[in-house]
Amino acid sequence: MTYPLESLTAHPPNLYPGYRSTVKRAPSRPLVIIPQTLSELTGPVFGHDSLREHDNDLTRQHAGEPLGERIIVSGRVLDENGRPVPNTLVEIWQANAAGRYIHVNDQHPAPLDPNFTGAGRCLTDAEGRYAFTTIKPGSYPWRNHPNAWRPAHIHFSLFGPSFLTRLVTQMYFPGDPLLPYDPMWNSVPDERARLRMMSSFDLETTVPEWALGYRFDIVLRGRDATPMEDPHHD
Repeated sequence: MTYPLESLTAHPPNLYPGYRSTVKRAPSRPLVIIPQTLSELTGPVFGHDSLREHDNDLTRQHAGEPLGERIIVSGRVLDENGRPVPNTLVEIWQANAAGRYIHVNDQHPAPLDPNFTGAGRCLTDAEGRYAFTTIKPGSYPWRNHPNAWRPAHIHFSLFGPSFLTRLVTQMYFPGDPLLPYDPMWNSVPDERARLRMMSSFDLETTVPEWALGYRFDIVLRGRDATPMEDPHHD
């Protein structure tokens, strides 16, 4: 995917020493651009029939209800001109309310929730809209630096016309006191761009006596692009 020059400052650099993992994985030599073939641009594609009934409701994927604060996260996927991007596969993954992932590498001594897997997906509609019902994730330690804790966040993945055109970002919550200390948040050089990773409380989608609503629009390109974790400048 190609990014115009004005959007490059919205994305974090491949090497950001404050985020220690980038020191090991950032390229040390200039990238070699390999032209994409027709098969890479056109397939494989995602089929609508692969979506299941509760894929976008992370609170109804098991026999019981997960613990924690229910939230509804919704928004639109837009291009650089504000036009909706329909039929885009949006995936999310996140920690549970205690800040624990179901993953072999997560040995944080916080409880797992048998009724919460922490992953969901949906397709955007004709107006680029998506919506997920989930649990607000907890913060967790991550050993990047002394007393390091990640702010509450939800990972977002978006697929284009093929699985090779994938963008990944993170959504944060307003008022989180951990944001000023988080290297991932601060790796985005433009302060205005950082704020585009923050959701906003949305009373319109808040369901009375059930769940709080948060809005998070995702802009793929241009001056108002949402920061992405690994943009490809090709």
